[in-house]
Amino acid sequence: MLNYQRYKRVPVVNFPERTWPDKEIQKAPVWCSVDLRDGNQALVEPMVVEEKVEMFNLLVKLGFKEIEVGFPSASQIEYDFLRTLVDRKLIQDDVVIQVLVQCREHLIKRTFESLKGIKKAIVHIYNSTSTLQRDVVFHKDKEEIKEIAVVGTKLVQKYMADCDTEIRLEYSPESFTGTELDFALDICTAVQETWGATKENPIIINLPSTVEMTTPNVYADQIEWMNTHFKNRESIILSVHPHNDRGCGVASTELALLAGADRVEGTLFGNGERTGNVDILNLAYNMFSQGINPELNIENVREIAEVYERCTKMQIPPRHPYAGKLVFTAFSGSHQDAISKGMQALKERNSEYWEVPYLPIDPSDIGRVYEPVVRINSQSGKGGVAFVMDTFYGFKLPKGMHKEFADVIQKISEQQGEVAPEQIMDEFKKNYLDRKEPMHFRKCRITDTETGEGEFATLAKVTYTDHGMEKTFEGIGNGPIDAVQRGLEDALGIQIKVLDYSEHALASGSGAQAASYIHLVDQTTGKATYGVGVSSNITRSSIRGIFSAVNRLFY
Repeated sequence: MLNYQRYKRVPVVNFPERTWPDKEIQKAPVWCSVDLRDGNQALVEPMVVEEKVEMFNLLVKLGFKEIEVGFPSASQIEYDFLRTLVDRKLIQDDVVIQVLVQCREHLIKRTFESLKGIKKAIVHIYNSTSTLQRDVVFHKDKEEIKEIAVVGTKLVQKYMADCDTEIRLEYSPESFTGTELDFALDICTAVQETWGATKENPIIINLPSTVEMTTPNVYADQIEWMNTHFKNRESIILSVHPHNDRGCGVASTELALLAGADRVEGTLFGNGERTGNVDILNLAYNMFSQGINPELNIENVREIAEVYERCTKMQIPPRHPYAGKLVFTAFSGSHQDAISKGMQALKERNSEYWEVPYLPIDPSDIGRVYEPVVRINSQSGKGGVAFVMDTFYGFKLPKGMHKEFADVIQKISEQQGEVAPEQIMDEFKKNYLDRKEPMHFRKCRITDTETGEGEFATLAKVTYTDHGMEKTFEGIGNGPIDAVQRGLEDALGIQIKVLDYSEHALASGSGAQAASYIHLVDQTTGKATYGVGVSSNITRSSIRGIFSAVNRLFY
């Protein structure tokens, strides 16, 4: 039995004044990527300089205006990378570089040396404030911990006096979620006042969920409590930096935005220590799906994923929201059927809004294609097979034909598992389009003829092969299909009836082909099946469909 009694429940916040549950996200926050710091330090094989450069260029291309590039005082590699960005002039004027540093003088001095030649930068200082770390790591009381933050702020002021870079200060009470709220407020206010933050020169107060310890609503309460208790709130850019230890990083961030956060630090695809940082792309696509401009250029998630996987050597899980290979697939038959009907309704209604069951967004909006939307296996239904035939190949199977053809694919999937669209099309050709034996239609002549009663009818003269031998027959009816049916009955000694007939163009333009679907029944046995014919001539496609059905019924 799990020894759950070893763990203490993290207390909730007594905050009945909360207002965040009644709010909605209205706009995107300020995004800050920490891929090159938090993300990189958590890699089994950290990025080399050129990989970092490629990642930095990707982040700029995506539209990030604040990018934490590293901890330049921590190692020569981090320092050299920042200097590489400067030397190659890769930092655009509208992009602000962020550097991380502990509240220690020699580290802050080294950090400012790395900033030479940079127009704007955020210097991000931090120290841990939680009850646990004060006790077991630092062995300091609250006042001593606060003094570390205040001294760090003064040191930034000291070195920025001789620096040409325009500096904005960011302060993080690391392990905020394990810190008493009144103490977190006290230390943040001390930094804010020491810095002399104003509306015109605000400070970034970053409240990290360094370790996710509670349900997202508690984090939201913590953020709103701080948000409503700050002095001179207009002088603060309230930032959050959530991690994903409980698997709730995205939810925690979204609720924190409702609670008053202005800014979010995170990484692409949630890379980071342990279970990772919050996934900024997930958040941005969530906003996009609600009709909110995410303020990032994320139209091609496949390109983003390609660069990310190459630079980090990390693989995106197939079920990862939006980017995973399987997230726009449907294995369930009922899901496939609903998608098929939803797509059809979308076309018919010509609505300005995307509304398709099981597809919260149009995959093509983010650079995905419909190829993997529906995958067919033994759990799939008739709707999924019909959807593949329509979406991939343009064949709009009559509703009555859905089950008939799906049964063919079902037998295959039970033996081999998943059936690819190409194999589905091959089976369609084998069972319908290429069903030309033993009766193979060759040519026909359709003319008007006068019946004995003085009325006009259709005369069909058909040439075909029967087991390889060329033959002809004639039939008279009220149209080409009726005439061919009657002629076949006489020639083959069978009794058949056309139950249903439908057709559609397979492509637009003068060279378009027509697909014809003939539902035929053997009136002797009651057995019925579909035949399909394709031709640039609608009459020929119909006759081919009849022959296809006859071959399926009798041979």
